[in-house]
Amino acid sequence: MLAHLARLSYAARMITIAALYHFTRFPDPATLRGPLLDLCTAQGVKGSLLLATEGINGTIAGSRAAIDAVLAHIRALPGCHDLEWKEAQAEAMPFGRMKVRLKREIVTMGIADVDPKARVGHYLSGADWNDLISSPDVAIIDTRNDYEVAIGTFRGAVDPGTRAFREFPKWWEENRERFHNKRIAMFCTGGIRCEKSTNFLLSQGVQDVFHLRGGILQYLEDVPEDQSLWQGECFVFDARVSVGHGLKPGKNESCGACRRPVTPEDRQHPAYEKGVCCPACRDEYDASDRARFRMRQHQMDLAAIRGEPHLGA
Repeated sequence: MLAHLARLSYAARMITIAALYHFTRFPDPATLRGPLLDLCTAQGVKGSLLLATEGINGTIAGSRAAIDAVLAHIRALPGCHDLEWKEAQAEAMPFGRMKVRLKREIVTMGIADVDPKARVGHYLSGADWNDLISSPDVAIIDTRNDYEVAIGTFRGAVDPGTRAFREFPKWWEENRERFHNKRIAMFCTGGIRCEKSTNFLLSQGVQDVFHLRGGILQYLEDVPEDQSLWQGECFVFDARVSVGHGLKPGKNESCGACRRPVTPEDRQHPAYEKGVCCPACRDEYDASDRARFRMRQHQMDLAAIRGEPHLGA
């Protein structure tokens, strides 16, 4: 009985993380922002949500009851009754504050006529995905940013080398001949970028376009490691930094300056200084920036010693 109660107590202390997106028409997203932010604040939920005329996107964290309350609110928004989301658990709150922001797009591609509500590529489950990308006539394209690809991707995937998703259309125009007569398989972290990228490729005349349902996160949860074609870890946009199979926390940390993932090998590099710089950003900031980063890291270290949270973390 005591062991059972201890397990229940531990489960109650766990933080639930919900990653979500949904494409729907919000005629006036500004009217949705206040009530949504107020509810999240009242429930102690933290994270980031984006609202645009094309829908909602973001990741939030909080107690089980708090997340359920916010998800119920979102499902009641226009066109969101069939909202889907991805959940994970954490022992500590991965966000420092709650933000609900208004944007032109919930994932920025910069192409005005891209409409995932009209049509997208063929969805594939993890098992079907493995079969598809093992075929010689299939080109696998990773739609994520270069720093995400650097710590993990699917075997044989093409890395466009983009620093932001809005660079993808230009990359495709410059490289489309490489994929002549190929079936295209696309993937991203949770699926949202592929909603737009597959719609874009279909509009460009590509006939056979597929994407991984639920993205890498769903794949890592569903596909056993001994059957997986994934290599490395998956970057996530919260304090976990990266996850592996079974969505277990990875070995990467986040650079305090550029926020790129920092591998264990990077942390042994002479250019690495905790909270200040990593090998990838060593030439991107000046001395005044470095001084500011060192001061912030010093304050974070003091807060950790005192057992207090720090909003700069």
